[in-house]
Amino acid sequence: MSPSAKVAAMTKIAVFSCVFSLVVAGCGSDAKDNIDDEGCEHLQMGPPTAVTATETALATSPEVKVDHTRYDVTLATSGTMKGGFVRFASAQARDWVFFLGKDVPFAVQDGAGAPVALTSSTASSSQCTEIKGKHVVALGVGTYHLKLGPTAETAVGVVAEENP
Repeated sequence: MSPSAKVAAMTKIAVFSCVFSLVVAGCGSDAKDNIDDEGCEHLQMGPPTAVTATETALATSPEVKVDHTRYDVTLATSGTMKGGFVRFASAQARDWVFFLGKDVPFAVQDGAGAPVALTSSTASSSQCTEIKGKHVVALGVGTYHLKLGPTAETAVGVVAEENP
């Protein structure tokens, strides 16, 4: 192979590598935008999975998973308000992000029912209007309960993602 042919081949490989890296990295946007893009995508388009929250935190509460799914959670009636619990199993110690499609109170409890402090919480995103709640929480390995409400809302979309 001639020197000019080698340079041409190496240039093609370099260009392909750069383009591939940009696609994988989300076209140059930062990690915060990427995670909000994921939340927007799944709140907007699902795919949806319908679950019904339990009035109390139970081992049988429906599970919300990190599976690129919007969980449409029907909230239980508690007095004159709505609310309830869904489970989340943290397979690794890390930060998790929970996106909500409606502005409802959100809290996390560990397996013993003790509250887990949120790392951050916001009611919107510049990426889309569907994000009405974005909650980041550091969790160890184990099963947790996500508390939704009390609220006047009857249902809320929930998306779980790994925080980058």
